[in-house]
Amino acid sequence: MLYLIGLGLSQDSLSRKGLRIARKCKKIYLENYTVEFPYSIDAIKEVIGKKIHLADRDFVESLEIIDEAVRTDIALLIYGSPLTATTHITLLEEAKKSRVKVKVIYNASVIDAVGATGLQLYKFGKIASMPKWQPEKKFTPDSFMEIVKHNMSMKAHSLILIDIGLRFRDSMKQLEEAAKNNSINLKEIVVCQALGTKRQRILYSNIETLKKMRDIICPFCIIIPSKLHFMEKEFLNNFSK
Repeated sequence: MLYLIGLGLSQDSLSRKGLRIARKCKKIYLENYTVEFPYSIDAIKEVIGKKIHLADRDFVESLEIIDEAVRTDIALLIYGSPLTATTHITLLEEAKKSRVKVKVIYNASVIDAVGATGLQLYKFGKIASMPKWQPEKKFTPDSFMEIVKHNMSMKAHSLILIDIGLRFRDSMKQLEEAAKNNSINLKEIVVCQALGTKRQRILYSNIETLKKMRDIICPFCIIIPSKLHFMEKEFLNNFSK
């Protein structure tokens, strides 16, 4: 059997149920390619008390883990909640084809934690992802801004998730250039750092001010607000810099 276990957002947020199941599994993997952890991997090992194998994108997408789950109980630990990434949905589909039972242990994720900004969750539109640009390889996709533009047309807020390896200052430069390419006038934006941890930080400012900041750590995400309710505006002002 395959267990997809959500770790939540901090090193202390693994549920009792998730911990109990992980400890009974024959082998435990940790998916380590969708986010930069805000705590050490050793912290998870100490909590579970068992050896943990790192699972990169190639391993998970090879579906080798499904083959192992045919024979014994396997756990895949996932930061946040297990089904926020399409790769993990694919695991469910492939497990079904192979007649492997799967159980999902849910937990908190950034998608609900952004409520700490005061923005109303039901007013968010489609989620976008910003990849790390590689100009030397002529890889500078800005299609994530098309999603932002679509959300704006519906007066919906835009949550932009940041790919692993992309540093904050570079993300601000990419955001500014992508907005310009898509004729979007950026005003105040929201930056959320390490939500759900002791290092949680929320900033609400213009991009010129944010570009100068050097102390934002991973993981972080960006929110481009659309039309604000007066209560949202009032709450966001608490994070102005």
